Amino acid sequence: MQKVITYVGLDVHAERIVMASLEGKSMDPVVRDIPNDAKVIRRTFQRLAKEAYELRCCYEAGPCGFELHRQLTAMGIACEVIAPGLIPVRAGDRVKTDRRDATKLARLFRAGELTSVAVPSADLEAVRDLVRLRDSIRRDLTAARSRLQHFLLRHGRSYRSGQGWTKSFWIWLRAQAFDRECERLTFESYVHEVEHQMARRADVDAEIERVARSEPYAVPVARLSCLRGFATLSALALLAEIGDFRRFQTPRELMSFVGLVPSERSSGASVQRGRITKTGNSLVRRILVEAAWHYRHRPVFGPLARKAVEGQTPQTVEYVRKAHTRLHRRYTRLVSRGKKSQVAVTAIARELCGFTWGLMVAIP
Repeated sequence: MQKVITYVGLDVHAERIVMASLEGKSMDPVVRDIPNDAKVIRRTFQRLAKEAYELRCCYEAGPCGFELHRQLTAMGIACEVIAPGLIPVRAGDRVKTDRRDATKLARLFRAGELTSVAVPSADLEAVRDLVRLRDSIRRDLTAARSRLQHFLLRHGRSYRSGQGWTKSFWIWLRAQAFDRECERLTFESYVHEVEHQMARRADVDAEIERVARSEPYAVPVARLSCLRGFATLSALALLAEIGDFRRFQTPRELMSFVGLVPSERSSGASVQRGRITKTGNSLVRRILVEAAWHYRHRPVFGPLARKAVEGQTPQTVEYVRKAHTRLHRRYTRLVSRGKKSQVAVTAIARELCGFTWGLMVAIP
């Protein structure tokens, strides 16, 4: 009897899971619809595992997370989580149902046409959630500040004595008074929301500092913080979002993962390259671009830079100096050739991405 592999595509939702099973080279799937319940999932896959010589499952990464992957893996069943944006789509296919999606996953999985994502450990995912919470609070705080400033502007209140959100700005802000009760309540509500978001940010920042000083993050966070533009938060965010840097064989693979490589449409002798792809992890890409702006300035190894490399190996210190010098020269050269600063900074972010890979993988 020939031993065949059974491929299972899963369309996972909060309440239900649609399963499409393909045994060997069969073209007709066996479709099941089960509740998204741990006990039901365990019974169903135990029965499938007994019937099949080998079972391989996959489902799209989505809002339901990685709990299903962890449950199946703990049962000894091979399961992969698929990158949704890299699933092939046929032109003209305008019918989409859970049954068709599960069948499509099973067929493409059997053909080897799907790209899986790296599933983080439960501990790493917890840190990733914390970092993403910090980013959400940043957006909420920006929105709250914007609403307050727009309210003040509508009522002719504008702070002109310096930068906003400084101590002097807060003194000026708390001195504002409104005659009408509705305006006063609105103003106090906007101020309270800003203060609330700032308190949330402070609490999360304190927890991030604690995590960054603990194992296994203390050493890699300190190493990444040697590069200009990186501090505790950005370094921990890179570690949480990327995970193990060694899963990328070359720096170019990491650049492609964060969407910092140019798009391309080439055919024959024609080569056309465009803007960066912006695929992959947007948070990592934003961190790298924000850090790249620091390389506009000439690298000076002052007290802060020397403190950042304290305790690092001589190879690490030399590598960091090389990165600072090269990236600044690269930015200067691009701008002198007429490139816009945004374009130059994006190019620097791509090279900085490569230096982070080297710092975490190649430098002892």
